[in-house]
Amino acid sequence: MPHTRRFWGWGVEGEGPSAAQQRKLGETIAMRFGGEARAPIAPPSVDELALPEPRITPPASLAALCTDDPLERAGHTYGKSFRDVWRALHRDFSCPPDLVAIPRDEADIIALLDWCSDQRIAAVPYGGGSSVVGGIECDVGDDYRGAVSIDMRALDRVLEVDRTSRAARIQAGVYGPALEDQLRPHALTLRHFPQSFEFSTLGGWLATRSGGHYATLHTHIDDFVESIRAVTPRGIWESRRLPGSGAGPSPDRALLGSEGILGVITEAWMRLQDRPTFRASATARFPTFERAVDAARAISQTGLYPANCRVLDAVEAGLTGADDTGDALLLLAFESADHPLGPWIERAVECARDHGGIVADDDISVRDGARSEGAREGAAGSWRNAFIRAPYTRDALVGLGAISETFETACTWDAFAGLRDGVTKAVLDTAQAAGAWPAVVTCRFTHVYPDGPAPYFTVLAQGTEPEQLAQWEAIKAAAGAAIAQHGGTITHHHAVGRDHRRWYDRQRPDPFAAALIAAKAAVDPAGVLNPGVLVDPADPTNDLA
Repeated sequence: MPHTRRFWGWGVEGEGPSAAQQRKLGETIAMRFGGEARAPIAPPSVDELALPEPRITPPASLAALCTDDPLERAGHTYGKSFRDVWRALHRDFSCPPDLVAIPRDEADIIALLDWCSDQRIAAVPYGGGSSVVGGIECDVGDDYRGAVSIDMRALDRVLEVDRTSRAARIQAGVYGPALEDQLRPHALTLRHFPQSFEFSTLGGWLATRSGGHYATLHTHIDDFVESIRAVTPRGIWESRRLPGSGAGPSPDRALLGSEGILGVITEAWMRLQDRPTFRASATARFPTFERAVDAARAISQTGLYPANCRVLDAVEAGLTGADDTGDALLLLAFESADHPLGPWIERAVECARDHGGIVADDDISVRDGARSEGAREGAAGSWRNAFIRAPYTRDALVGLGAISETFETACTWDAFAGLRDGVTKAVLDTAQAAGAWPAVVTCRFTHVYPDGPAPYFTVLAQGTEPEQLAQWEAIKAAAGAAIAQHGGTITHHHAVGRDHRRWYDRQRPDPFAAALIAAKAAVDPAGVLNPGVLVDPADPTNDLA
């Protein structure tokens, strides 16, 4: 990474709102929510942190791989959730990893896992550290002698390209931008762009089943996997590279979403695509959110498979600067490396208009790399820019005492209206009862399927000190309970981590939970891999009652 990563929050030093812009943001919040503008909390420096002394010392054979450097330990303490940033800004680094290990190859990982298993030391795989669900924390309690964060950043290369099959063997520690840079000379792309793209890795995407660029068809990293290779305490786990297989339960599927509890993913063969040169996009405006939802459902069921099919409610559109007319928006986009897309965008626009959408001529863009017709940015460009900058803005809001959180899920189309109403009411009622008031809840779709959408809720509320973290926890719990009550999944693409465990335990079938615990015991008998995530290896009964 070319810039210094922030150890306390999202991104790199020097990016995001400046101190003056953060103060202005505080004034805007005060005007909207009432009360006095708050002075922002100054970010911490490493020198002022009181990190506990490491409890463990690596053997001489591993010493060159391990560091107890305070900046490394602080940077590996948390992910990037609201709770993580809040604790970091309040200088709470009470449970850092004792050591950060940076393996150079699989042999190093094998040696690290052997040491951790033998000495009862927690081993927490670490990609880019962008988890927003407590997935990479090393707060493992007294059942372990210590904890090591295994940072995969040295395994960062594209090892092999099969241009004929349009696939590549890629090491798990490569960050998104570096991966695309290495594929570009081959005129290929993975085309998986989660919001965390700049600060997350292939291994992290695989371990968390991340959602990416495409709103339809290829929605998750799963869709691009040919095979995966991982190191477990019991040996190498590697599937055969195939375009498809019906040979029993998939070994790849077991590792996808395993969040580091079954092994350390080291590389994968990934399906690639030719780089797109044809593009088409449009923005449709609707007088009500419900009509925009109906249009998105119709388009999702046509078989057109747009790359982008995002619905924004009017509040979301206004807060992000995409549109201030009070309309709901439907943002559509198609892309191809093979053919012009005029007929596709025309049919999608026709569907939108059939449901009351207004699409002006300058809201339609058709491009083939050599020519351009219509608007290239507009509302879609404004929203995209706000989307990319959102994590920096969120950190600034946390430092101003505000509560800014997101909840993402997926449900069937018939369940969506009840889920949206239920989540919105639960969050607003809880925020008011907790004193985090005023509050606003917005909704958008990140992905759409023929049988249902993936709604993404954002809450912005006025927190109070010192109750801000407790207020966030109450709102988070209310949202999770409402999502479960109304038939949604506790996560569509943010993973489970520690923050979603209570709902994940209820969502999965009990026999599957027992099977997962048994699988972990088989490959990680000492129970050292990312303890506390997905299952509790120390409790073989794992009572779900």
